[in-house]
Amino acid sequence: MNLAIRGIDNNLGPHHADTFHQDLHPDLKADFILANPPFNVSDWGGERLRDDARWKYGTPPVGNANYAWIQHMVHHLAPRGVAGFVLANGSMSSNSGGEGEIRRNLIGADLVDCIVALPGQLFYSTQIPVCLWFLTRDKSAQPDRGYRDRRGETLFIDARKLGTMESRVLRTMTGADIARVAHTYHAFRGDDSTAYADVPGFCKCATLDEIRNHDYVLTPGRYVGAADVEDDAEPFEEKMTRLTAMLEQQFAESTRLETTIREALKGLSHAE
Repeated sequence: MNLAIRGIDNNLGPHHADTFHQDLHPDLKADFILANPPFNVSDWGGERLRDDARWKYGTPPVGNANYAWIQHMVHHLAPRGVAGFVLANGSMSSNSGGEGEIRRNLIGADLVDCIVALPGQLFYSTQIPVCLWFLTRDKSAQPDRGYRDRRGETLFIDARKLGTMESRVLRTMTGADIARVAHTYHAFRGDDSTAYADVPGFCKCATLDEIRNHDYVLTPGRYVGAADVEDDAEPFEEKMTRLTAMLEQQFAESTRLETTIREALKGLSHAE
């Protein structure tokens, strides 16, 4: 129904089925995969799939399907295929149930192209913060697509400060917000009109060695650093003199107010 109301042609198979236990497209190799799988599913029947061929990078835990979704998509990627999907933030750092080892193997295979941390409150149904994963089978230069050689590199984007509160409980990413993230990723790949550059506090192109030094955690905040503070051009000595004088004035005002309050309290006491 979701595809039909958007006029997108589809082949979902001849009947209802289960992604993990009855894959109706076992031989599919996709150039592009776009997905929003359910987060943190605990009853996905993983105990019946311990030796599945899709678990090339490690067997996902039976109590959480996040890394089963990831490996299912990787399994169906064509040799130059690209996958983009939404997952809960825990997927970037969790070590439970062997997830850390699977993530380590995915990174070691140089499949992780970009990770985007999104702001919270983007969904009506849940307040859980989420992230975007972009995986690719081939990071080598692809002139026909305009891609540069980015082997051994992963882009991290911290978009948590983007978006506008539409209501007390819902945040919306504006067109400008989405365009900023998209242009940053395309510039990193090389298929954008502007050249890529790291922006402190927002984006960072990290090497595999840097990711290893962070114990294979993919949280963008670990890599992008803090945003640059705009320089107001005031010389340090002048700023210190000005701020010290301001502080002295505030101390004096505090002392005056304390004296006034004490006198007022004394007056109340004598009146009783």
